[in-house]
Amino acid sequence: MGIVFLALGFLLMNWLRANETPGFGETLPAKILDVAVLGVMMAGVIALADWLLRLPLWRRRSARSSLAATAAQVDRAKEVLTGRVIEQWRTETALWSIEEPASISVSWRSTGRKELMDHPRLVTGGAPTFEGPSEDVAVLADGFRALRCRRLVILGEPGTGKTVLATRLLLEFAKTRRPEDPVPVLLSAARWDVDKHSELHEWLRSCLASDYPALCAEELGPNLPRALATRGEVLPVLDGLDELPTKARSRILLALNRSMSESGQLIVTCRTAQFAESVRESGEVLTAAAVIEPLPLSPDVAADYLETCLHFNLGKVWTAVLEGLRRGDLPALAAVASTPLGLWQIRVTYIDFPGAPPPDTLLELGRAEAFRLNENLCDCFIPALIDSRPPVNGAAPLSRPHRAWEAWQVRLWLTYLSHELEVAGEGGGGVAWWRLARHVPTSAARWGVSLGCGLLVGLLVNFLVDSKKEFLARPAVVAGLLSTVVARIMIESWFRESPGYANFHFRGRGGLLVRYLMEGVLVGFMGALVGAASSSESKFASALLAGLASGLGFELVFGLARWSEHPTPTSAARSPWSTWRADRNLTLLRTFSGFAVGLMGGVIGWRVAHLDAARALTTGALVGLLFGVMVGNHHAWLAYNLMAPRLAADKWRLPLRTMAFLEDAYRLGLLRTEGPVYQFRNAELQRYLLDRHPDLIVAHEWERSSRRGDRERPGQRP
Repeated sequence: MGIVFLALGFLLMNWLRANETPGFGETLPAKILDVAVLGVMMAGVIALADWLLRLPLWRRRSARSSLAATAAQVDRAKEVLTGRVIEQWRTETALWSIEEPASISVSWRSTGRKELMDHPRLVTGGAPTFEGPSEDVAVLADGFRALRCRRLVILGEPGTGKTVLATRLLLEFAKTRRPEDPVPVLLSAARWDVDKHSELHEWLRSCLASDYPALCAEELGPNLPRALATRGEVLPVLDGLDELPTKARSRILLALNRSMSESGQLIVTCRTAQFAESVRESGEVLTAAAVIEPLPLSPDVAADYLETCLHFNLGKVWTAVLEGLRRGDLPALAAVASTPLGLWQIRVTYIDFPGAPPPDTLLELGRAEAFRLNENLCDCFIPALIDSRPPVNGAAPLSRPHRAWEAWQVRLWLTYLSHELEVAGEGGGGVAWWRLARHVPTSAARWGVSLGCGLLVGLLVNFLVDSKKEFLARPAVVAGLLSTVVARIMIESWFRESPGYANFHFRGRGGLLVRYLMEGVLVGFMGALVGAASSSESKFASALLAGLASGLGFELVFGLARWSEHPTPTSAARSPWSTWRADRNLTLLRTFSGFAVGLMGGVIGWRVAHLDAARALTTGALVGLLFGVMVGNHHAWLAYNLMAPRLAADKWRLPLRTMAFLEDAYRLGLLRTEGPVYQFRNAELQRYLLDRHPDLIVAHEWERSSRRGDRERPGQRP
């Protein structure tokens, strides 16, 4: 890079000296340009010196990377990793009340769905038996160790304790690990990009290096993340496979079967329906893996759990509640408490939360229908959850938010989202950040941006030419009006576009890149011909060079932007944040490309066409920026930023930092992710919020029909 900067600086200097007019060198623009050229050359010198200084360190690291870790170094690294894992997940289990004496005991057994599991002889060598309560995690751990290949799939419906069981097994394996045993590490399945890491051990190496930097310390030894991953010294616990779209889940399932050896160990958690869908899609089950599912919680187990949480502070009302639950006199309470999620909600709402309603409500609602008790729990659940999980600074654990939110705000914002999903017919599809802009009346924002573009173009036209001449005001007005209309037409499509990303991979796309490069050469020659035809004989060479440089530079820069722009395959996207960042980075790439081309055009207009330096450079840079923003086929990030202020204007909708709120709602456990989409984790909570303000649906439909020009209310007839 340093050599490139130096060469560029020398070329610019020679070109400027060859085309300098008499007396120009003493002007302020010429001095500014000389300083800029000198800055480019200095940047080259600094970059080259930095490279020379880093060369010995790079050679030392290269030599170190070729070394193999010894057995003693691997054992030491396993001890360090085990300590980090225990420390990490002790905090999480305390937050989730997993390791306390009053933990929920869920009984697990082998699934009865034979189509989801491999042949029994490959799993256990006989009939598949894998049973035990989650509170006796040592029994389940022994059952895992008795498996032929030590592979386990934990299935269940939402709220049945899949992640809790995986976490308890992880801690049990870490605490009782023998020197020859692998170290359990819990990882989110949504992080695995099969396109980037086709093999499991490659992805494990990357995760270990990024999540546990202590393994990269020089005193431990060389290449320890790679050694741990390739030698099978890590037991990966892949949590939340269901949070990926179907195609991505199927590809991960195939990658696991392809990359795991007979001794490879693994634990996976997934919702039952999504796992069955992935098995059908891929045509394969997880090889030699036991598959278990939870049994519903019995009323006796639920009553024992609540009694333990009360710490002998029963009283007459709580005694009546527990006895009624055991006898079956409270069917609604028994139905809600049949899953760990429902039972945990009861505890958080009626025992842990300082503002909890009196337990008499459980006696009353426990005899009614289950939906009434669910409504009562949902009403207090959000305040209780926010109160129990305050935000933390810095790198927050997965279950802690980054920011503090008011409970009433969270409830109103989630209410808006539930109604938007219902109106859009996407109740089960979830919240896609790029689709939010489609449901918001942003006509004022669209016209404001369009008028801003037109005003900018008009001012630039008037600024570029001699504004003292009255007849030049008319072209500026015409250019401004035309730019407003064009911008309004282009912005309209932004709100229907899907997110994109900058793809610089050459595989299968080399022909397209060559085509864009050939177009650049052609446009450059056309620019050269135009420059030569419009110049005098004395300036023929300069005009020819200027035309060639402008045309070639324009097409090469924007050709590269066009070549790299690629639609994000949402069926295989990793997470909502990843698609949001990718579209933002693509927008910045186009913007800076436009700036570079515009600045280059300004320099040519100044040096060759002898326009005023300040006007030429300013106009070129601003027009290039504007052009870079407007071109392209993916503007979801820009549409999101136009939508966010409109939503924030009404407090009952969404905050200005919508993505930050959605991510924290995910961390709190209110939302889950499936690929690039957020979904409500608790269907009962979503239904409750949906029924809380049914009038919002009519209001939203009225706004949308107004945007389409239909002034009738939905459902009305003339």
